[in-house]
Amino acid sequence: MSEHDSNLPAAPTSVPALNSDAGLNRYLAEIRKFPMLAPEQEYMLAKRYAEHQDPEAAKQLVTSHLRLVAKIAMGYRGYGLPVSELISEGNIGLMQGVKKFEPDRGFRLATYAMWWIKASIQEFILRSWSLVKMGTTAAQKKLFFNLRRMKKNLDAYEDSDLHPDQVTAIATKLGVSEHEVVNMNRRMMMGGDASLNISFNEDGEGQWQDMLEDNGPLQDEMVADAQEAGHRHALLAEAMGALNEREQHILTERRLIDEPKTLEDLSQQYNVSRERVRQIEVRAFEKLQKAMLKIAGEKRLLPAG
Repeated sequence: MSEHDSNLPAAPTSVPALNSDAGLNRYLAEIRKFPMLAPEQEYMLAKRYAEHQDPEAAKQLVTSHLRLVAKIAMGYRGYGLPVSELISEGNIGLMQGVKKFEPDRGFRLATYAMWWIKASIQEFILRSWSLVKMGTTAAQKKLFFNLRRMKKNLDAYEDSDLHPDQVTAIATKLGVSEHEVVNMNRRMMMGGDASLNISFNEDGEGQWQDMLEDNGPLQDEMVADAQEAGHRHALLAEAMGALNEREQHILTERRLIDEPKTLEDLSQQYNVSRERVRQIEVRAFEKLQKAMLKIAGEKRLLPAG
């Protein structure tokens, strides 16, 4: 979503303005005033917008999910960009999600819009963080957005090179080459854009440009990757309709967010045992896999067999 859709539902005029981080607390207080929607209310509003392009319905759908955008945006604070801008980009993703949402699929708007919100924020970070693209494939983007967290889990220093065993662990976990891990880590240590002619040795020998290779994918590969990612996101969103609301929520909280909730967290929320939450998660994942295979087979998105 590098180019914003001109047919997005108009931004609700009642949404409080967010021009800078200075007004962030006021903005967060204001959006908490918008009521959350019950499933039936959300369905009827979504139907009104889908069938009649009702701007009032779109406004209620958007404003009721502004807190979701803010929560997701807060998770991307470590990239040196104003939170206000992250939220603004996330709101654009939310409006795109409202525009594309199909209420008859059977899942909640938050589950579907989450993908659009994250995609919009991540595209903004990639555009803003460096004039040179940090990565074009899904694996490279995953590396960019997970490297800091994985370094922390491995007790690696934020501003230091990685040990070979740490490089191997990260590369294996994220499905990228060790060379890509080393390059990305050094780019992020430099803080984004910097001259590639800067020496990285005290004696002045060796430049950062010597460590970079143009081994990115061809244009047709980039297009294929983007199309595949789009198909799979749509497939997942549609397959989520096979789950009930509790299964959707538990599976999302356990497997589909950047910082998964613990079994203990969810057991307290649903007042059941941790083992019961684990059983629901496993059952939901199995149902989701079956639904994805069925839908993919019907649409021939995946090869048979």
